[in-house]
Amino acid sequence: MDEPIGVFDSGLGGLTVVHAIRERIPGERLIYLGDTARVPYGTRSAETVVKYALACARQLVARDVKMLVVACNTVSAVALEALREELGIPVLGVIEPGARAGARASRSGRVGVLATSGTVSSGAYERALRAVDPSLQVVTQAAPLFVPLAEEGWVEGEVPERVAERYLAPLVPHEIDSLVLGCTHYPLLAPVIRDVARRLFPSEVTVVDSAAATALELDRLLDERGLRSSRGERGLEVLVTDQPGAFSIVASRFLGESLGDFPVESIDL
Repeated sequence: MDEPIGVFDSGLGGLTVVHAIRERIPGERLIYLGDTARVPYGTRSAETVVKYALACARQLVARDVKMLVVACNTVSAVALEALREELGIPVLGVIEPGARAGARASRSGRVGVLATSGTVSSGAYERALRAVDPSLQVVTQAAPLFVPLAEEGWVEGEVPERVAERYLAPLVPHEIDSLVLGCTHYPLLAPVIRDVARRLFPSEVTVVDSAAATALELDRLLDERGLRSSRGERGLEVLVTDQPGAFSIVASRFLGESLGDFPVESIDL
């Protein structure tokens, strides 16, 4: 099965998932679609999110992808079933892999989740975590300022540290020992989040990157479904619905390597 794997997000944050996949599974070709013209999805109705998600998925299916990775927490929360019903290929979201990794990492059964306000209010991570283990104690915390910090490249220093302190402090009384990063922007701030967690929490807290967890699960599914590429080709194409002025800089930040090395195509959905 040498067709590429499709990955899409409402914007560029999903490139952290692409980065994790390229690190974990270097022998697969990827096509990434960022719906940069309609970002963010988190403020849209569920019906609109489903409509946008189907448009993105159809574009990738038309390019003969063998599997779809939904690198968007909002879409993973409300549109996975609609995608699975319509598409004839496997569909993997980011919430369930992150939740499973967060549950595995916890020794006490007390798990924290940092996510955007929309993802927190959806309750998707609580449902996914309790599907793994109904006895888990789950505490969620909205961390919206992490998104612009990641996009602006403010991922170290006093400003992100103060913001991390503000978001982590309410979790301290709950004595969590596992913390899921429930937004694809947040891996860029993982070092700061880990450092602040060491200072604030009396015992060790394992910070779980849902992008890395998704790549790990994708690796397993490729073997389970017999979809692993026999050629071992490494490649990436990027599709966007709009290109702002700083697109290449921001995209390279999320991807972890220069976007100039890969073809970028503007499309209309």
